[in-house]
Amino acid sequence: MYSKTEVTQLRQAFWTTFGQYMAPVPSAEGVPTNWINYKTGLKHVYFRMQADGRRATISIELTHPDVGVRELFFEQFLELKTLLHETLGETWRWEADAVDTNGQPLSRIFTELTPVNLFSRDDWPALISFFKPRLMALDEFWSNAQYAFDALR
Repeated sequence: MYSKTEVTQLRQAFWTTFGQYMAPVPSAEGVPTNWINYKTGLKHVYFRMQADGRRATISIELTHPDVGVRELFFEQFLELKTLLHETLGETWRWEADAVDTNGQPLSRIFTELTPVNLFSRDDWPALISFFKPRLMALDEFWSNAQYAFDALR
């Protein structure tokens, strides 16, 4: 087992390394991007990457506190499902009703990699190879799809 300090240091080291690795990669629109803290430009719509000692996930999370509004956003993503999957080159899982680690309701579209351990530096190349192409594909998808959400802004 790792101490709390070691866990924090390894987590921070991985995300710093990933951020440095991705820094020279431009967005689909050719501009510099903060890949670790990707901005969709829509409140309550996030692209999230998470990893721990068992798995890694990359997701689109819809966190609007109003369940009706969250459903509208999810339905709009469903309209774009074919475009999303074609851009990603794979099929992701869709959950209209989920909860985050704090018990807050959300909707999400995601994929995961198992088994992988963020706390083992030997797994970092696999994690980077998992996150990088999917995050870039999400960015490409979003550069086209974001306009479908203008009415929901």
